[in-house]
Amino acid sequence: MNRVAATLEDNAAARQFAAMLPLTVTLKDYAATEKVSDLPEKLDAEDAPEGYDPELGDIAYYAPWGNLAIFYRDFGYSRGLVRLGGIETGIEVLAQAPEGRVVIRLLGQ
Repeated sequence: MNRVAATLEDNAAARQFAAMLPLTVTLKDYAATEKVSDLPEKLDAEDAPEGYDPELGDIAYYAPWGNLAIFYRDFGYSRGLVRLGGIETGIEVLAQAPEGRVVIRLLGQ
C-alpha cells in the first residue's frame, strides 16, 4: 500500500472537507493533469476567492461541478477552483497511477 501525506488549508471548504474524513473515493484521470472524484456533498465555497492557479500536488475543490481535484501536473488559473491543501510527499504515486480509475482512502489526523 502506498501512502501520500498532505496538509489542508485553514478555510471553510477545507474544514468541511476534513469533516468528511475518513473517506474512500474513486479517482479518474482528467486532462492528463489531475485526478478527480465526486464528493458525497458539495462544499461551501461562498467565501473563497473567485479561482486560483493550481500547482503540482495541490488538492482542490471545483465548485461548479462539486468535485475533488488532485493535481499531479501544473495547471493554469481556473475560476471556481478552491485550494483545499497540498500533498507534501508521495505525489508521484498519483502521477504514476493508471489513467483509469484509482481508489484511494483519505484519512484524517
